[in-house]
Amino acid sequence: MPEFKVVHDSVHGSVRLEGVFLELLERPEMQRLHGIHQLGLAHLVFPGANHTRLEHSLGTYFIAEKMANALSLPHDEKNSVMAAALLHDIGHPPYSHTLEVVLNDRIGLTHVDLAKAIILGEISTLPTRTSKLLGISNTIADLLEKSGISPEIVVDLITSSSPSSLDQSQLNIEEGQTFFGGKNYLKQMIHGPIDADQMDYLLRDAHYTGVAHGTIDLDRLLQTIGIFHGDLVVDKGGIVAVEGLLVARALMYTSVYFHKTVRIAEMMLCKAAESASGNIFENIQIETDCSFATKLLKAGAESKKIMTMLHYRRLYKKAFSVNIADLDDTSLAPLLELTDYYKRKEVECKIAERAHIKQSEVIVDVPERELLISEPRIGKTEVPILDGKRVRPLTRHSPLAKALQTRSVHSWAVMVSTPEKYKEAVEKAAKKVIFS
Repeated sequence: MPEFKVVHDSVHGSVRLEGVFLELLERPEMQRLHGIHQLGLAHLVFPGANHTRLEHSLGTYFIAEKMANALSLPHDEKNSVMAAALLHDIGHPPYSHTLEVVLNDRIGLTHVDLAKAIILGEISTLPTRTSKLLGISNTIADLLEKSGISPEIVVDLITSSSPSSLDQSQLNIEEGQTFFGGKNYLKQMIHGPIDADQMDYLLRDAHYTGVAHGTIDLDRLLQTIGIFHGDLVVDKGGIVAVEGLLVARALMYTSVYFHKTVRIAEMMLCKAAESASGNIFENIQIETDCSFATKLLKAGAESKKIMTMLHYRRLYKKAFSVNIADLDDTSLAPLLELTDYYKRKEVECKIAERAHIKQSEVIVDVPERELLISEPRIGKTEVPILDGKRVRPLTRHSPLAKALQTRSVHSWAVMVSTPEKYKEAVEKAAKKVIFS
């Protein structure tokens, strides 16, 4: 019998790993995820949210295996999907998605780009001395190849969202045309409307935050998924379970991921990174939350000040905001400009000048762009539903799914925050600068 280990997970119970999957789990690249909070700084608002990216990676692996078994995938496909599920977050920088927009604007990379480079051995998550100390000379790609798993296929599953042809494929099926998309279901199991990644993070994040909204019917979803013309589909009998997942996702984004105070804390961390001296993002792939926080504390007076405030939960306060419900054509135009990172920094500078404070003491938050980077699935409810021998998008069956397409996950279009003592001055300045 091959060597195996059983990891006791607080969400899924016993998770068994053996062979290459056990070896992958014990790699330093995976163990780094022990030091990265799954929800960034959400623990400052939800004290139980101290779970890590490693736990989520294990949970995603567990659900991917369940999905593969439910779909009766051949051995090679199952192994590729399970490897991709286990490794899908291996490129996350410190504090998970919190720094991703800044990272993308500063060095043009996302955690998916870093994951690809780490898996293929193009970059290391270990300093050279540490690699020698641990006796690490091979790459994850070497390990996968030795086990008969293609690193390129694993990377493709992680880096490719299901093709934009998903909607087109449904159209083709409905019109009686032949769909020639191939094995889209493999990618859709990792990045799709119903995938292992979001099924785990909804269950896990709800469990640790204590928020009841993330409950989903995992068993029913697993019982009703299938493959039709190369796409991952859900049988009509699983519509209620799919609706439950989509509602859970929408409510978790509103109540946890885009909670006003969580956003302020995360934007403060971004401001600390932006204010840091030197190239703070150099070798970001080796950092954990703790090591990066230490780095920021040594990166100049402003960064140190903000990090100290975060450490003791002395958070900025909302000074000004514009609700989405209050937008009209006149007010929308200037806010659209703020989706550009550098335009937003320019506006922060102008507000600070008018309020006679430092730029590091003003944060302009326009969450829409970050949402698209961190969760591109959020507005997509077109889950393919199999009814007999015909596939239709979920919105043809469910008015609820159609309504969720237009539901905003956050109530504000823009929020300006600052230390409490500057609230009044910043509110006046923000109104003049943003709408001048």
